[in-house]
Amino acid sequence: MTIVVGIPPEQPARAVVHLAAILARSAQDDLILCAVVPRPWPPSPARVDAEYRAHLERAAEEALEDAGATLAADIAATPLVHHARSAAAGLLEVAERNDARAIVVGSSSEGVVGRVALGSVSSRLMHSSPTPVALPPRGYRCRPVDRVTRVTAAYGGPDGGDDLVLAGAAVATRVGAALRVASFAVRAHPPYTSGVGTQPEATIIDQWAQEIEAASRATLERVEHLPAVPPELAAEIGYGESWDEALEDIEWGDGDILVVGSSAMGPIARVFLGSRASKIVRNSPVPVVVVPRGAAAELAEEAEHAEAGAT
Repeated sequence: MTIVVGIPPEQPARAVVHLAAILARSAQDDLILCAVVPRPWPPSPARVDAEYRAHLERAAEEALEDAGATLAADIAATPLVHHARSAAAGLLEVAERNDARAIVVGSSSEGVVGRVALGSVSSRLMHSSPTPVALPPRGYRCRPVDRVTRVTAAYGGPDGGDDLVLAGAAVATRVGAALRVASFAVRAHPPYTSGVGTQPEATIIDQWAQEIEAASRATLERVEHLPAVPPELAAEIGYGESWDEALEDIEWGDGDILVVGSSAMGPIARVFLGSRASKIVRNSPVPVVVVPRGAAAELAEEAEHAEAGAT
C-alpha cells in the first residue's frame, strides 16, 4: 500500500522523511512524497503572481529532490507536486486518490525539540482526515535500517478503546512488532504542601488505576485469542503531575510508535482530537499515529479475521 508524505517547500523535512521511512520499511509500503503548491484565489493573470507561482514550483521540486535523497535505497518513493487550495486539502486529495494507509506530516518548527508539535497543516488534518495521520517529534531521526519494534496503544477504557487496541494489534502483527497498552494518570500538583485535600484525589486515581488495569487485561485477553497475535504483549500505566511526566513515567525506545484514537465526540469517519488525546499527542516523546474511530474499527475487524501467521 501507499503512505502519503507531506513535504513542505522551503522548510526542513528531515524528521517527516525519517518517520515515513521507518513506517514504510516496517510495513513494506511505498511512499508518495507530496509537496502541495497552493492555487491562487481568485485566479490572476498578473505577471507577479505567475512569477511567484513559478518560484513555489521550483521550491517544491527542490524540496522533493532533497527528501528523496534522504531516503535509503530500500524505500520506493514517488515525488509529486500537487496543486490545491491548501496544503492540508492537497494531502487529503492525494491520500484519497491513492487509497493511502496514512498521511505523514511534520511537527511545527516552533515546537520543543523531542516532542510532537501541531502546526497549521497538522492541526487541520487532526480535525478532518479520514485517514490515519502520523507525526514525528521535532528533530526525530532514525537509522536507515530501523523498523517499528513496538506499537503502544493509548488506552482510556473499553468505551471505544478496545477497537484502538485491536487496531494496534493488527498494525503490530503486520510489522512484526510488540504491542503495549498504555494509560496515563495525571494528578495536578496541589497548591499547598501540607497534603490537605490530596487524599481524596489519590483515592480516586487508585480506583481508576484498578479499573483501567482490569480493562487492559480483558482487552489483551481478546488480543491473545486473535488469529494472529503480536510477539509480545504488555500493559502499563504512567503517573505524573503533568502529561509530560505521565508519558515519561513509562519506558520508550527508538522503535516505538504511539497510537492514539479520535475523540468519541467527533465524526466517526474522521480524525477529531479531544482534549485528553491532544495532550497525549503534544507530550509524546515518540512518533504518534492518530487513528479515526472508523479506521480503528476497520483495523480491529482486520485483526479479528486475519490469517494465523500473517504479517
